[in-house]
Amino acid sequence: MTPVTYMTPAAEPANERKSFANGYVFGAPVQKLGWFASLLSGLASGVIAFFFGTFLGIVGILVWNGRGHAVDFSLSYRMVGLPLGILVMVTALAYLGTFWFKRVLRKG
Repeated sequence: MTPVTYMTPAAEPANERKSFANGYVFGAPVQKLGWFASLLSGLASGVIAFFFGTFLGIVGILVWNGRGHAVDFSLSYRMVGLPLGILVMVTALAYLGTFWFKRVLRKG
């Protein structure tokens, strides 16, 4: 019986690296997403950033109130979570939208 040999992938050329500028996010090829997948990914990243920012805002206000201050917890939504969620969503939609728009222009 012949032993199993494993092929190692050849080194990627310098212009084919999986980087953020070449349309890869954590190794996923986002430059090939359709308009609906791009829209869904952009909205999902905004929602995730909103909840993460709100969590950090609540923890920050909790620490601040523990030191003797009196700050309303609703500020975590309005001053931290909402601006961060909107910023991340707009940035993600612009980034993903440029790839989709470039691909549509190349096809047409």
